[in-house]
Amino acid sequence: MDCLIHPTYFPNIAHFVAIIKSENVCFEVCDNYQKQSFRNRTEIYGANGKLALTVPVNYSQKNRQLYKDVKIANDDNWQLLHLKSLQSAYSMSPFFEFYIDDLMPLFETKFDYILDLNLQCFETLTNSLQLELSVSKTSFFEKDVLHKTDFRPLVKRNFEAKNLEEYTQVFTDKHGFISNLSILDLLFNEGPNSELYLTRQALNPC
Repeated sequence: MDCLIHPTYFPNIAHFVAIIKSENVCFEVCDNYQKQSFRNRTEIYGANGKLALTVPVNYSQKNRQLYKDVKIANDDNWQLLHLKSLQSAYSMSPFFEFYIDDLMPLFETKFDYILDLNLQCFETLTNSLQLELSVSKTSFFEKDVLHKTDFRPLVKRNFEAKNLEEYTQVFTDKHGFISNLSILDLLFNEGPNSELYLTRQALNPC
């Protein structure tokens, strides 16, 4: 199976289930940017439950922009805030110290475009997971896709990934299991077992 999917900010588990089960991964980079999606947002498990981390962008709904042209609003130190949130949420997880050094450049490097950040996030994560993937990018936009499984709807925040297996999370005792968080949640809690977990999951085409 070949899949067509959006690069997102620290993709959620459903994204990686689709990716790991694909022979070839094609990133959609020629679409118009849309707000209220995972393009610039990820969700982690904080002490008070689900916590959204959002990358601020300079975008106006009035003037349509291509996803690849949307710039990050770097006025505020959002990278430091996101790093502190991850440290607060996962410092007690089994594999936080094992992976955090690999992730640090993502919080220390200034990125001008959200797409560039997301692609670098993906590359860093696949290295951490030790995945060997065949990856390409679109050169034009297709509304209807004929030769790939279209997983682009996974970028929507209201998409529900059902029947994902539970695993132990840092704050399970407080708030129970929270499904389909950022792949970081799985990585910090399951470590090298993350790939096996992903391969066991089933995900229907959108």
